[in-house]
Amino acid sequence: MEMRRKIGEGSNAEVLEWGDNQVLKLAKPIIDNTDLEKEFHNHNIVWELGLPVPRPYEMIEYENRPGIVYERIYGKTLRERFFENLTPAIDLEPTTIDWNDARLSARLLGKVHNTVFHKKFPSTQREFLKKQIRSVDYLLEEEQIAVLELLDHLPKKSNICHGDANPNNIIFRNSGEPILIDWMNGTNGNPEADVAEFILMIRFSVLPPHTPKEAMNLFDTYRENIIQDFMKEYTQITGTTYDEIDSWIAPIAARKLSSDGIGEEEKQVLVKEIRRRLS
Repeated sequence: MEMRRKIGEGSNAEVLEWGDNQVLKLAKPIIDNTDLEKEFHNHNIVWELGLPVPRPYEMIEYENRPGIVYERIYGKTLRERFFENLTPAIDLEPTTIDWNDARLSARLLGKVHNTVFHKKFPSTQREFLKKQIRSVDYLLEEEQIAVLELLDHLPKKSNICHGDANPNNIIFRNSGEPILIDWMNGTNGNPEADVAEFILMIRFSVLPPHTPKEAMNLFDTYRENIIQDFMKEYTQITGTTYDEIDSWIAPIAARKLSSDGIGEEEKQVLVKEIRRRLS
């Protein structure tokens, strides 16, 4: 069997070169065929709606593992582009830096959230969030109950939601167009949950230990400026304000404690933020 070059990897899958301008997202052993079928179904929904996502082609099996063949997106993730912007920004004040990628990302999510869709995704947002929150062992039982009660009291909506809208799932084509990948957690629900996820990743993400100290310090300085630029654009597009997003921070932080995609240090930062809000 022909060996395929690996060009990317996440917590749930590897990404291999596949054919002309295609990639194969190949599930790791922790992901079963049902999960991939759900992702393929979700991705076909948003593709057919004309949203900015990679084109899905087919589900296949490769090396006894399920996978999905997608259009290959040539470009870099939002996270990668943020760090590219830090180098020329060393001698600038935070207020003078143009974080245009944050505004473009806000337009991307705003377009997704504003799209009218009358059908339903297989999963409901509330049940998905509750299942993940119940699965974590970082919170005391009474803290977990308190977070679930917060979630129950939030208003319900049925917009298209991505379910994992973090800077690693936003890829900018070389042309500059942002694309939203990885729709396994797509649901109908509250867009505020997606935006809370984005804000949490900007505000609290712990950078890899090999990141140069100067870059770490610069990113720490600019975190809130990135969020402000993002929210100003997102509010203009959708009418949703930061105050509406803020109510979702604790439930989404609790959800993220179940993620394999973030490390122990970052999870402890999220636990601290959840407890601060509960108190």
